[in-house]
Amino acid sequence: MILFDWGTYNALTTLTRAAVLGMRLTEVPPADFSRRSRGEEYFRSYGEFSRKAFTTVTAHGPYYNVVVAGKEVRERIIRAFVNAVKMAALAGADVFNLHLGWKLYGGDRDIELASEVIKKLVEAAPENMYISLETTYTRRQLGSFEEIRSIIEAVGSDKVIVSVQLENVFMYETGLDEHGNFELANKQATVDFWKKILSEALKLSKGYLSLRFSQVTGFYFGRRLLKKRVPLGRGYPDLSPLAKALAEFMVKEVREKELPIKMHLIYTGPAETKYRDTIHLYATIMKEATEHL
Repeated sequence: MILFDWGTYNALTTLTRAAVLGMRLTEVPPADFSRRSRGEEYFRSYGEFSRKAFTTVTAHGPYYNVVVAGKEVRERIIRAFVNAVKMAALAGADVFNLHLGWKLYGGDRDIELASEVIKKLVEAAPENMYISLETTYTRRQLGSFEEIRSIIEAVGSDKVIVSVQLENVFMYETGLDEHGNFELANKQATVDFWKKILSEALKLSKGYLSLRFSQVTGFYFGRRLLKKRVPLGRGYPDLSPLAKALAEFMVKEVREKELPIKMHLIYTGPAETKYRDTIHLYATIMKEATEHL
């Protein structure tokens, strides 16, 4: 019995490296769904390898806004997402993740339009695939816990779950996206802070407790604070309290209570250091887990 599956994103050419390093999870990156050179044969080959080498396969959908203006544009976006879901199925994906993108109208209208798109993805997905909605780091985008809860309720399917990008929730819940003070926000990211976040995540999870993480810094584009992913040890939030909270939560709140759910953690940091950092992240959490097992 394992505590959680772990790994990072990989193109077909790097799957062997991830498998040799002992990772139990791989994710099809969003760029694979946007390149014309990635046809059905590419995704079939991905699936043939990944089913043998990994316990969990996820896919990150292309970076398109879910809420857009105009019927024609909306239909093109839906076709692109539906095609990505079908390719993800060929790749053996258990979970198809997407970020919801920027708000357009505000309020219920954005929720309504986003829900219509997600319904199309549920219809296109095979029975064993979950659609996960990624949490956002800014109030300018869809993806707070409450907004994701509203979309799940509107879609009305057990196959729609939350995907918690932990550094995004850190920025959103501390108000960092509004005040821009990383040091101030970092002081708020205590073990208890993370336990509360994980409890909220569990409420919106079925089948999988899907977690993602990288450390970040930020920069301003006009008045917008945008996040920048950085290697572990060079950004925020601090890893230590997060690792302590993750270890205790996974052992005490999921494993010991025998919840019918699988857990995984995907490292989403920069490509240059992703293998080293993925192993560092896993080892840090498991060192804390030994205190509870």
